[in-house]
Amino acid sequence: MAKTIFITGASRGFGKIWAEAFLKRGDRVVATARNLTTLDELKNQYGDLLLPIQLDVTDRAAAFDAIRQAKESFGQIDVLINNAGYGLFGAIEEATEQEARDQFEANVFGLLWVTQAVLPVMREQGHGHIIQLSSLLGVLTLPTLGLYNASKFAVEGLSETLATEVKEFGIKVTLVEPNGFSTDWGGASATHSKPISAYDGVKAAFRAGFTEDTIGIPEATTDAILKLVDSTNPPLRLFLGKVPLPLAKQVYADRLATWEEWNEVAVQAHGK
Repeated sequence: MAKTIFITGASRGFGKIWAEAFLKRGDRVVATARNLTTLDELKNQYGDLLLPIQLDVTDRAAAFDAIRQAKESFGQIDVLINNAGYGLFGAIEEATEQEARDQFEANVFGLLWVTQAVLPVMREQGHGHIIQLSSLLGVLTLPTLGLYNASKFAVEGLSETLATEVKEFGIKVTLVEPNGFSTDWGGASATHSKPISAYDGVKAAFRAGFTEDTIGIPEATTDAILKLVDSTNPPLRLFLGKVPLPLAKQVYADRLATWEEWNEVAVQAHGK
């Protein structure tokens, strides 16, 4: 049965690839972008199955209006994919106040506004699936991406809480956590802070850690996303790529070991 999918940040990368995959199989897609000309090719090919809407997700009122337009056009919204966002590259010390605020406006508040806007629709329907684009860097961190890491950790906490709040309404929540993929996330979509030379060594070590094999092929994610959307019992979290699970296992083993080592101190701090 065809679904209605609302995707933010559909002008390029995962958003556009996934939008086309849904359209190919006959789903209705509401695709938002800041520049609607990026969706002209899909609109010409798929016609009324695609509703393009211009949207800057950081504008809360515009997010609510976009959801209203989607509901009026297609009658329901089965799936929301909060994909819009970008990466801020640079050491934490290098980030300006504006760069830090802009990173959270797009990656956290933009996601929050669209989520808040769709919830009344999904509650009225009695069903829905909210898919939040997080990252492996919402589970663990890498240097020189501190503000991006922080924004995705915020998305993780917000979405895990949301899942417990909306379960009774028939609404599912999934955090999609990709490793690096060869989208333009690190290229045209990225922002770079003004460098401080003291961090040159950290940045060089960071770049040296990437190989061609660690970067995934974006188009290869479509089957996973289609399976996720079609699942009657979707997971709260889904990694994309082969890199995340081994890294997460090591990071969580290290965390547990540290908590165990300091548990006596922690228990004493309880006071009773």
